[in-house]
Amino acid sequence: MIERYKTIYSGGEAETIEKKSRFIANVRLAESEEEALGFIEEMKKKYWDARHNCFAYTIGERQEIVRAGDDGEPGGTAGRPMLDVLLGEGLCNIALVVTRYFGGTLLGTGGLVRAYSAAAREGIKASTIIEKQYGTLLEIQTDYNGIGKIQYILGKYKIPITDSQYTDVAAITILAPISQIQSLKAEITEATNGRAVMSEKENRYFAILKGRILTGDALRP
Repeated sequence: MIERYKTIYSGGEAETIEKKSRFIANVRLAESEEEALGFIEEMKKKYWDARHNCFAYTIGERQEIVRAGDDGEPGGTAGRPMLDVLLGEGLCNIALVVTRYFGGTLLGTGGLVRAYSAAAREGIKASTIIEKQYGTLLEIQTDYNGIGKIQYILGKYKIPITDSQYTDVAAITILAPISQIQSLKAEITEATNGRAVMSEKENRYFAILKGRILTGDALRP
């Protein structure tokens, strides 16, 4: 499992104008090539009367599959520049379609590259991007003298608390990046003089969006 990567939480739509040509960018989460191809066909049907529906997508946590298409534009002037934007942003599992309604003025090779690149960037800006992290659920139990020290450590590293219970002892569950678990446990042990009891549970991907912890199905809107 790759520890962290950037992807789409919710896709967006943006329109730019270049010499009367309309460029409409649509972005969608695609976790397989089938999903990406389905999205491209969906956009072609939606914008059936457009001159071009160019596309680019990256699939996989390490961008194992990358594809781009110019849909009738001069080779290398549309799909590849769009793909370069996705790769430059480090985005995974994303499909992008830029639709062009021709405005009557030829843009030339350089103009097309700039226009499609700009449209791609605007489409990404209109989308919600998240960073998915591979983490471990860690249950921590301690006395009330130790909980403040633990909360300080968690705040320092911006580790989210997913659950808390306060009875005769304080019990919290946190979700931390897997690479930080051992050093975090060591720091908590030292801060509480060994009074904290910790238990590692399952590993899972998570993301934090506007203060909310997203895991499982919640990672897809």
